[in-house]
Amino acid sequence: MTQHKQALESTAREMVAAGKGILAADESNRTMTKRLESVDVESTEESRRRFRDLLFSTSDAEEHISGVIMYDETIRQSTADGTPFPEFLRSRGIIPGIKVDTGAKPLAGAEGETITEGLDGLRERLAEYHELGARFAKWRGVIEIDERHPSRYCVATNAHALARYGALCQEAGIVPIIEPEVLMDGEHTIGRAEKITDATLRAVFAELLDQRVLLEGIVLKPNMVMSGYECPQQAGVEEVAQRTLSLFRRLVPAAVPGIAFLSGGQSDELATAHLNAMNQIGDVPWELSFSYGRALQAAPLKVWSGQESNVAAAQAAYAHRARCNGEARFGRYSEKLEQALTPA
Repeated sequence: MTQHKQALESTAREMVAAGKGILAADESNRTMTKRLESVDVESTEESRRRFRDLLFSTSDAEEHISGVIMYDETIRQSTADGTPFPEFLRSRGIIPGIKVDTGAKPLAGAEGETITEGLDGLRERLAEYHELGARFAKWRGVIEIDERHPSRYCVATNAHALARYGALCQEAGIVPIIEPEVLMDGEHTIGRAEKITDATLRAVFAELLDQRVLLEGIVLKPNMVMSGYECPQQAGVEEVAQRTLSLFRRLVPAAVPGIAFLSGGQSDELATAHLNAMNQIGDVPWELSFSYGRALQAAPLKVWSGQESNVAAAQAAYAHRARCNGEARFGRYSEKLEQALTPA
């Protein structure tokens, strides 16, 4: 890791550069099939390539997008003219990234809870991904909230796996996105979400330090502190922003260059509004950025619907969402801006 220290720190800072965020385009083929079928498009290797090509080739996307997380299939694909996606992204000033976990699987001895797998053979896979052009990676640990969960065991094992992944990434010269996601599904209150996020972040940073992960060379991708989606009392935008920042100020070391929040199934506009509110509050030692999947892709996917004639309009929809979130990085997003930028 020592030999890569300067490159890791530089890349991590670029990933959370002012006014920019990360496009999460790392959906598995199974997930992508569901998304494509929702707009009546058959999921094939080519249809998945076409949609991602549409996103990656959007004009001026690099003004608001610093990096793209890809899936294994995607990092091996190319643009219509045959340019490998990682090479094409680099030519646009966008950093190529790769999802390296193999998904959440049942955690032995903890009914209803999961552990993210993918550590076996990870050193070798990271070396290959680095050769393919990836300079950062993503691993998602999943923490679910209900009446009995999560257990301390589940939190601890996922934190340990995240740190092991992080150390291996840095050994390979790849910046790890550390993603401990406390799911927003369920009826839990914002207070319970805050308590579980607190415990999760404490465990994660203890493991990162124990396993000698360079904090200056990571990007944290956490959930916002929010009410469960089915909770009858939904916290407002300002409360979410205040609680999230209050908690993170206590737990996230200043050495971390940036926090790229996940959208977690929020609507496009709500995810942007929350990010905007946090940046308006500010007074934090790290960049407050975004790493959104559905919140950036849902609109262009619906517009595209598999039709070549819709590509330009779909790219406009994607550029619109990227720009809105780019403005939220400065606390300049508003409903007026949302309407003004909406493509005709």
